[in-house]
Amino acid sequence: MQYLVAIHHPDDYQADVVEDEAMIGDINALNREMVAAGIRAFVGGLKPVAHAKSVRAQPDGNVAVTDGPYIETKEHIAGFWVLEVADMEEALVWARKAAVACRAPVEVREFFSVPPKHRAES
Repeated sequence: MQYLVAIHHPDDYQADVVEDEAMIGDINALNREMVAAGIRAFVGGLKPVAHAKSVRAQPDGNVAVTDGPYIETKEHIAGFWVLEVADMEEALVWARKAAVACRAPVEVREFFSVPPKHRAES
């Protein structure tokens, strides 16, 4: 099963102020640990929300593109891992490590799993 482990930052997060060498070292160590465990499928850090665009379908059939994140919130996803682990409990083990390394709240969500015979149909 695959799980998203997403790091959340406040909208006013300033990486150049908050992310010191110790924090970057902790995140790099966690990435190495995930690779060694064979559970990291993908990892990505995201640019600040000031660089985000939202795309919304409108009732009239047009599509609106606006600046900023999709939802109105005071936090946003700053980066994430996609992990291939056995279950939610194992994903939470890694998420706890991510929350400590990133010094930020973490969200864990399972991806929908599509059975192989249905993949070609979707």
